[in-house]
Amino acid sequence: MLAGMPSTDTSIVILAAGKGTRLRSDLAKVLHRAGGRPILESVIRACQPLKAAQILVVVGHQAEEVASLAEQLGAQTPVQTIVQNPQRGTGHAMQVARRAMRKSAKFAIVVVGDAVLLRTATLAGLLEAHRRGEAAATILSAELADPGSYGRIVRDAEGRVQAIVEDGSLTPEQRQIREVNSAIYCFTLEKLWPCLAALRPENALRELFLTDAIAMLRSRNERVLAQTAPDANEVLGCNTRADLAAADRVLRARKAAELMDSGVTIYLPETVVIDPEVTAGPDTEIEPGVQLLGKTRIGARCQIRTGSILQDVRVDDGATVGPHSNAFASRIGKGAHVGPFARLRHDSDIRAGAHIGIDSRIGPIDHCEDRGAGNSGQHGEERESP
Repeated sequence: MLAGMPSTDTSIVILAAGKGTRLRSDLAKVLHRAGGRPILESVIRACQPLKAAQILVVVGHQAEEVASLAEQLGAQTPVQTIVQNPQRGTGHAMQVARRAMRKSAKFAIVVVGDAVLLRTATLAGLLEAHRRGEAAATILSAELADPGSYGRIVRDAEGRVQAIVEDGSLTPEQRQIREVNSAIYCFTLEKLWPCLAALRPENALRELFLTDAIAMLRSRNERVLAQTAPDANEVLGCNTRADLAAADRVLRARKAAELMDSGVTIYLPETVVIDPEVTAGPDTEIEPGVQLLGKTRIGARCQIRTGSILQDVRVDDGATVGPHSNAFASRIGKGAHVGPFARLRHDSDIRAGAHIGIDSRIGPIDHCEDRGAGNSGQHGEERESP
């Protein structure tokens, strides 16, 4: 368990009610996929190891579909969904979440539902900084080379948060600030609730925003801090298709690095696609252009050659998958050789030592002497058409 881990006094609230208009899709933003999983699944998985008392997911657009996904992931920490209808901003979403929040909760971590690159350790660090600083609110911030339209964090002389200034209100001096608001927060609830109750929707959208609650906390001389994320990529959302592609690249690179750290060789890792639940043993080699999908399991000392696609395949130790071979929901036995250009349909079972492809043999070589005139190949090899 991570140091400084939250316990029964902490709830996690994931804001997942939005449609994601800029994606130009009928599918809710959090149901889009990046890195081999729906966005929301990755966010929930990042939250679960914290062992909080509960995870609350605020849903709205396509509420049934989003809730179904969220509640399937409640094995480690209970995941409960709450419908926000109508959707009146992040502050209103927090008010909705309060209805389901346990009375024992003293703190709440609020996470945006599209923070697909967020890591567990970063959330744990946010909570630890919040507790240590005895803050009313702590903002997860990031230093971006190009802050774009993100709201900027303005600090006072003591390093505390003085204000969050949105892009349209920045002065020329403030526009030089590179520290941005991620919209991921930790709150002390006894401080937050009175501010949320006092907020009024005095904006064009007639919505309540958590940034306004933070401004009110600051005006009441409450302590507001900012904790900088160790990797600025972690705060990036998925507002556009380009954002989705960028997040997918980062997640794929993380997975490739994880396998290489465990002793797997990957040639040109930027060209491979490896899903998050894929495993591979030491001294296995993965060549360029390979796709390892679903729950593929690869043993030690295997070779997965260029352009091959494996989905939900078990590959035992020492097996070779030749170039441009496809296999689905199958098993490739120890020392077997498949391909090149082979296609294994669902439930294929390639036994140990077998060869599938041009000049194929099925089953291991039987080193018998002369098998008679009817023998179809040398060394007991049974030949079949490629």
